[in-house]
Amino acid sequence: MQSNVLPTYNRAPLSFVSGEGCWLIDESGNRYLDAGAGIAVSALGHAYPKLVKALADQASRLWHTSNLYVIPNQEKLADLLVEHTFADTAFFTNSGTEAMEAAVKMARKYWHHLGHPERHEVIALNGSFHGRTLAMISAAGSEKLVSGFAPLMPGFKQIDPEDLLAAEAAVDGSTAAIMVEPIIGEGGIIPLSDSYMKGLRALCDEKGILLILDEIQCGMGRTGKLFAHELSGIEPDIMAIAKGIGGGFPLGACLAKSAAAVGMTAGTHGSTYGGNPLACAVGAAVLGIVADEEFLEGVRRRSGCLRQRLEAVAGSHPEIFAEVRGTGMMIGMVCKVPNMEVVDAGYRSRILTVPAGDNAVRILPPLNIGDEDVAEIARRIEKAAEDLEGRRH
Repeated sequence: MQSNVLPTYNRAPLSFVSGEGCWLIDESGNRYLDAGAGIAVSALGHAYPKLVKALADQASRLWHTSNLYVIPNQEKLADLLVEHTFADTAFFTNSGTEAMEAAVKMARKYWHHLGHPERHEVIALNGSFHGRTLAMISAAGSEKLVSGFAPLMPGFKQIDPEDLLAAEAAVDGSTAAIMVEPIIGEGGIIPLSDSYMKGLRALCDEKGILLILDEIQCGMGRTGKLFAHELSGIEPDIMAIAKGIGGGFPLGACLAKSAAAVGMTAGTHGSTYGGNPLACAVGAAVLGIVADEEFLEGVRRRSGCLRQRLEAVAGSHPEIFAEVRGTGMMIGMVCKVPNMEVVDAGYRSRILTVPAGDNAVRILPPLNIGDEDVAEIARRIEKAAEDLEGRRH
């Protein structure tokens, strides 16, 4: 049957009707182990009771009022985010790319407020991904993202990761901010080194420019810390989050220190849906769980076990896998065969993974995955590798 949905997605021939925990169930009742969590979105798995209750309770009272009025759930979630992060303020969005747009607007408005509108340029990294709006594909600059969408928006330049000399050389009188993902996600699960992150923070301090972090995929406990930058011992000036914060409900936020947000006064930015009562009720429930140190310790323990098991699988199948890399529950298996062959073999073994750049396959399970399901991920990835080996010989 022909679909009336715009064909911008190369979808797998799978359709799911329900989920529970780390598992998705298709129309025929087949169960698939979800090691992708909707691309790091379903942080607490599917149909998590506390999130279902938070959403249902709010849905029975009030769905939407708009930001013409105070939204109590929004105030609550902002307070929680400020309590648990570097930030002094939060702006709520519906998605990650909207949070990144807000971050760039905030950086430019900061310099305009200080009387330097010429400082508008944002430096980003090659291989990065910040969403699919025109501004964010212009920021990333990759041919795959920008082809057919010219002219690109001005005000962005790209440098290679892990090259502090290149970063320093790129800063000039037009620079407003440097913008990076602490772990490059779509580009292949590439953690930036602690020394590089510290170096960027020092460079921004030295030059008086802002540091913007994109923790849309690597934040909200995925690394075993609430946010990935904590592992490097630094703080950003502005940070975008999304994905896991809503646990599956569309929600994002731009967090900032008050000094960085100084230009964002009434009327400078807005959103009709952003921070609506439904989204913020779920977000507060998610954060109340994920920010707990005991929960994060569990993430660290289980992710260590998962990493060890996946490295054993890769070592046993050197024709299929080149290396395993990543941090916490954000793991990339770099492939020697086309990565979509591994993803497709996973479908046959009823495990869901996510392709990425650099010929990697992403393993991004729910953070509260149980020990048995951790072991099952490794078993099914190994089964997929054996399937591929059998088909290639």
